[in-house]
Amino acid sequence: MPVLNRFAEMLPEVSAWRRDIHAHPELRFQEHRTAALVASKLKEFGCDEIVTGFGETGVVAMINGKSNTSGKTIGFRADMDALPIQEATNLPHASTVPGKMHACGHDGHTSMLLGAAKYLAETRNFDGRIVLAFQPAEEGGGGARAMIDAGLMERWGVEEVYGMHNMPGMPIGEFAVRSGPQMASPDKFEIIVRGKGGHGAMPHKSVDTTLVASQIVVALQSIASRNIDPIDNVVVSVCGFRTETDTYNVIPDSVHMRGTVRTFEPGVQKLVRARIDALATATATGYGAVAEVTHISGPPALVNHAREADLAAEVALEVSGVAHRDLKPIMGGEDFSEMLLERPGAYLFIGNGDSADLHNPSYEFNDEVIPFGCSWFVAMAERRMPLA
Repeated sequence: MPVLNRFAEMLPEVSAWRRDIHAHPELRFQEHRTAALVASKLKEFGCDEIVTGFGETGVVAMINGKSNTSGKTIGFRADMDALPIQEATNLPHASTVPGKMHACGHDGHTSMLLGAAKYLAETRNFDGRIVLAFQPAEEGGGGARAMIDAGLMERWGVEEVYGMHNMPGMPIGEFAVRSGPQMASPDKFEIIVRGKGGHGAMPHKSVDTTLVASQIVVALQSIASRNIDPIDNVVVSVCGFRTETDTYNVIPDSVHMRGTVRTFEPGVQKLVRARIDALATATATGYGAVAEVTHISGPPALVNHAREADLAAEVALEVSGVAHRDLKPIMGGEDFSEMLLERPGAYLFIGNGDSADLHNPSYEFNDEVIPFGCSWFVAMAERRMPLA
């Protein structure tokens, strides 16, 4: 089944939803307007059940097929939250909220699943039930776990679950998916270095926290190069470095650092944490300072189930003619991994064309992607639960 003509007709409508969501971004667990829009559309489409406030600000809908002799239920998930980034696109539908924007395409993901919901509620050409999960707080907020803990899988008897994310740089309409580990576990860490502040002209009277913190940044880079088996993938990045002074001649009492660790294997994750602790504390001690380390666990690595990844790729190939199976694992994180721990399923990428990268202030979801994404969701429902 190639891209459905119905979605070419619906493109202006779905694009309008997407641009409305884009213009009104909401951060994790604050998606009240977005959730209300989603729920309103689902009601308009005639979905058989709609539940709001699920997992705090999530929305769940259920659509029955023409029959249910299979007794099968498949779940589709889309994320709704935005990022704390100042948009720089200057588009007519650019963010109207200072410091917030849809820089990861969640506006597009939500709109594609809404488009598929409208079609599925109209046609119902499948034997079973479809559960649509519009998830809050994917961006570091634990939204997937919140929906799972609220009973997403058990309440509707979800047996398989699938999700999709756009991929800048991949041609529009092409898909990519792999079996096994596809995305990393994204942990966070904070390090506070405490010393003795003083005058920059008399450093010998101080314990220079800026110097100590800088040495820790360099030392942490030895973890990937000298502590981890070169065959294993790992990233350790210090991404924030802040002091309480903003002048030219004050050595600060403390320095706060923030960073991220990306791993695929629990054993590697444990080793990296231990090495961060050891390097930070030992380096600080050597300079007469103190380092306090805090680790913040992220979702687990995203691991696609082999059978379901194959099914997703087969349907993607039918829809677009291109489904890459040689995708290399990437170090980005995605909390859909939590859902894949609960049920078999797969997470695939869809090309966004030549756009700015994700989480970039100039990023824009490409509306030309919409017919392909909508068609994949519909084809997946109809292929996995065919009418007799």
